[in-house]
Amino acid sequence: MRISPLSRRSAIFLLMAAMNVGLIPMAHGEAPAPDAIVGIWEADDGTVKLDMFRSGAEFQARMLYGNEIVEADKVTFKKDARNPDAALRSRSLKNIVFITGLRWEDGEWSGGSIYDASSGRTYNCKATVKDGKMHLRGYLGLPAMGQTRTFHRTRG
Repeated sequence: MRISPLSRRSAIFLLMAAMNVGLIPMAHGEAPAPDAIVGIWEADDGTVKLDMFRSGAEFQARMLYGNEIVEADKVTFKKDARNPDAALRSRSLKNIVFITGLRWEDGEWSGGSIYDASSGRTYNCKATVKDGKMHLRGYLGLPAMGQTRTFHRTRG
């Protein structure tokens, strides 16, 4: 049985095209999956540890540790004394959900809010995961008007 040169060229072309399509994600870095943000993360400077989790269609976070939310003994959690809601000022900051509303879209988690217990203010936030690091940005108004903290994944 003889294969025509056109068929052989077509087969080689298709094989090369398939190989190139398979390499594109590696060349540009694969986008993280929506649940890539879920887990325990610690700030690179060691001052904050948080637990990111999924709640329905959104992602949230609990503060597990933070030098701004514990007393000088580094064990006792402070009260939420600066909360604008007077009824919440006597609650402990232990395990409060301080990030809410993050939604996965276009390779990042955006549309969220982050509560800063040290000031009692709430900011907009978004997050990205790149090269195994989570970059969490809190901002007012425009993302350019904010601050980014970098976190690495930890075990419990």
